[in-house]
Amino acid sequence: MFDPKQYRRIIRASAWYDLLATIGFATPWSFAVIHAGLLWLTQRWQLAGIFPAFAPAHVLMANLLGSVVTIWALLRIRDPQLQFGRYDAAARFLFAVWQIYAVVHGASVIILAFTAMEIVFGILQSMPVRAAAPGEGKAA
Repeated sequence: MFDPKQYRRIIRASAWYDLLATIGFATPWSFAVIHAGLLWLTQRWQLAGIFPAFAPAHVLMANLLGSVVTIWALLRIRDPQLQFGRYDAAARFLFAVWQIYAVVHGASVIILAFTAMEIVFGILQSMPVRAAAPGEGKAA
């Protein structure tokens, strides 16, 4: 069981991870660099699964994901509320399911590195939190 201050730190840590892991997906230009890097790693390490070139509609979806997750991360960094951690945990479990689904259907296993982080932060943010003592407030 976490105390509220510890839990807020976990929310912030997960948000910082999200910001660093997804901000590059937010624009077509930065995504091109990220995609090239992931493709290079997939080939260099001879990982199973495919990592195809992206059509403009795929890039749009990646950019939408990057934009929304970047804003969501900034909100949780600024205001790490318990309810945000709970919603984030649910979203992480959904992301993990869809990532595993993609790998099972032939996507590169490099995706599983992201999946591991989704599961770890999802579990941490699903853990019980002790009720705040009077005067504990929101400051972390």
